[in-house]
Amino acid sequence: MEWLSNLFLNTSSIAHIVLLFAVVISAGMALGKVKFGGIALGATFVLFVGILVGHIYAAAGWADAETNLAAPQQVLNFVQDFGLILFVYCIGLQVGPGFFHSFKSGGGLQMNYIAIGIVLLNVATMLGLYYLVFASRGDNRDLPMMVGVLYGAVTNTPGLGAAQEALNSIDGLKGLNIASGYACAYPLGVVGIIGATILLRFICGIKLEKEEEDIRRAQEDNPHAKPHRMTLRVTNHSINGKKLSQIREFLGRTFVCTRMQKDGEFVAPSHDTPVYYGELMNIVCAEDDAEAVSAFIGEDVPDFDWKIEKAPIVSRRILVTQGNVNGKTFGQMHFSSVFGVNVTRITRQGMELFADRALRIQIGDRLLVVGEADAIDRVERVLGNSVKRLDHPNIGAIFLGVLLGILLGTLPIAIPGMSVPLKLGLAGGPLVVAILIGAYSYKFHLNTYMTSGANLFIRELGLSLFLAAVGIKAGSTFWQTVTQGDGLTYVWTGFIITVLPLLIMGFVARKVYKFNYFTLMGLIAGSTTDPPALGYANQTANNDAPSVGYSTVYPLSMFLRILCAQAIILFLCS
Repeated sequence: MEWLSNLFLNTSSIAHIVLLFAVVISAGMALGKVKFGGIALGATFVLFVGILVGHIYAAAGWADAETNLAAPQQVLNFVQDFGLILFVYCIGLQVGPGFFHSFKSGGGLQMNYIAIGIVLLNVATMLGLYYLVFASRGDNRDLPMMVGVLYGAVTNTPGLGAAQEALNSIDGLKGLNIASGYACAYPLGVVGIIGATILLRFICGIKLEKEEEDIRRAQEDNPHAKPHRMTLRVTNHSINGKKLSQIREFLGRTFVCTRMQKDGEFVAPSHDTPVYYGELMNIVCAEDDAEAVSAFIGEDVPDFDWKIEKAPIVSRRILVTQGNVNGKTFGQMHFSSVFGVNVTRITRQGMELFADRALRIQIGDRLLVVGEADAIDRVERVLGNSVKRLDHPNIGAIFLGVLLGILLGTLPIAIPGMSVPLKLGLAGGPLVVAILIGAYSYKFHLNTYMTSGANLFIRELGLSLFLAAVGIKAGSTFWQTVTQGDGLTYVWTGFIITVLPLLIMGFVARKVYKFNYFTLMGLIAGSTTDPPALGYANQTANNDAPSVGYSTVYPLSMFLRILCAQAIILFLCS
């Protein structure tokens, strides 16, 4: 049995280290699926299992005698930082395509104003509680610990990683593990976010039935381009014998010819079908383009009977794989007015986006298209829908982005008044680069696409490694922090940090900006980057409004959370 003893107790062996992480991550992920009051904590439970395992090794005397850790500190530091890099980079690729778009519409701007207010109020509340409760003690470790409490209160793990990494650049605070504060505040953070959305409903006297009716009316009044159908007889001699694709290019307007009458017979034309003088064309185009199309092609033939039976309406998910539509806006594609279909849902890297006319289509988007079968077939040919093209992620491009992110993250930025140069760090640098790549890679024909499944896998792997390493390191002192230190103080201060900003900014969003309650629920979940809160919102609503609110503010909120973590540590703790 000596081999088994060495496997568990020889803290410097590779087998022990791998076994340790395997136990922590597998147990944490299994427990993370257990629901408490309908809410599952997911990968965050890896942190708590890591704390437990780290505590057991320290209490039983099995840990390394010098560091009191269950594994070599350098190994734990590497796994922690590498996991964080993978996690934030995949987050950046996920939010990048919608990051800058979220500022372009009036509603998106207002939602992001509220999200910025929530982030800043979280920070202000944390600082106020710090100066009220801890500042008089004169302990330079209290403010970093309150930063850990802040990020547990808003359930933001990347912010915890960014703050933890920033601490390593400050003499006197290297090695300080703020995960204890995070762990103390996290459980009530999840409860507080959902509780705040419920409390806002009663404070503002909101009726769910009325909110659903308002959403329905808003969708009916959506000012998209209206489709216009007409029958045209070709009278323009200059297009005689030209292909349909050539005519579209000459005209400079988008239209679809669904049927043609050639020699008395009805045919379904393709892009290469030639058009001859005197033939009839059944044209669908945007209402605003109808006059130009008619003037270019020929005279209108009203009330012509094409004898086409109305086809049944079907829905289909179409994957965007054609490079020539990458970066085009939905407005430019004229799905409704030209193709006669409606795009009801857009799935991008696991996030649901609203089909706004200004939103740019990205390779890998999945569009839920509703319309007649032949119309959907035409859209499918335009968008590609070839899964094989996207089966293999471009690993080289991914790690090129990581390389650029590390270079940016370690670039020192001298700021007056700071004792050390500001660095975006191993969290901020890869995040910024990934956002830029996700948003603008189409301009450089750079294929950085990653399937949502691959993105989720790498993201969860990175997060699990990070949380396991942080938990194992924090475990040796966590119990002492809770029972003899400031653990209970971290719990109640964290709850205030969670609830107070949400109630204030939620009230402003409702009374000043008149946000629909379901949109507001998604906004609150997105500003705290909290998936359980979004899950609760989606269960409450019978529409997509929470997902729209969540995806609109999530990118900026995630970026600000990570940036604020480093700014607080570097500006106030150095």
